[in-house]
Amino acid sequence: MARFTEKQYRNQLSLAMVAYMAAMLLVWPLSRTAASVPLKVVLAVVPVLPMLFVIGLMARRIGASDEFEQRVHLLALGAATALLGALSLVGGFLDAAGVLALRGSILIWVFPVTMLGYGAARWWLLVRHYGGSAGCEGSSPGWQLCLLGVLVLMVLGVAWWHGRLDAFQTGLLFGLAPGVLLLLGVLLWRRLRRAADKD
Repeated sequence: MARFTEKQYRNQLSLAMVAYMAAMLLVWPLSRTAASVPLKVVLAVVPVLPMLFVIGLMARRIGASDEFEQRVHLLALGAATALLGALSLVGGFLDAAGVLALRGSILIWVFPVTMLGYGAARWWLLVRHYGGSAGCEGSSPGWQLCLLGVLVLMVLGVAWWHGRLDAFQTGLLFGLAPGVLLLLGVLLWRRLRRAADKD
């Protein structure tokens, strides 16, 4: 059986993310105005399909890894699950006490928070704990977070352009934009500094 390479993983992941963004920008907004409930369900669930593919890719990647890589992946997934569980528990108690009013739409954030926790834990294990290099598999966590921020801004920007944002989403859009620009500036500054140090 041929080994599932990092290049194959990244190429397939990129295609899945493009499909996800297309579904979020072109299909999902139609779910709010669909006439029938079955059509609403189909349109609302379309963006989930590329994410299910991403979960399958991750499983394939972990399965094709050696024992050390599997250990790192599974420790990172365990840490991400613990983080999500703790955040859910705190949010649930705050909601039950009437401190926060959480809506069901917060469930959309479960998968992204899990993946961010996984990426951060995996980076920490590789770089801080095992003394490896985060750059050995491609882009650094900073660039990955920047890409995620840009993708979120694209979705929110299109929604804002079409006048479909509520107050929370508008705040999120205008809160994320400076953060993404700041992150891009820091990453560019670090890259220029490293290039100058090599010369």
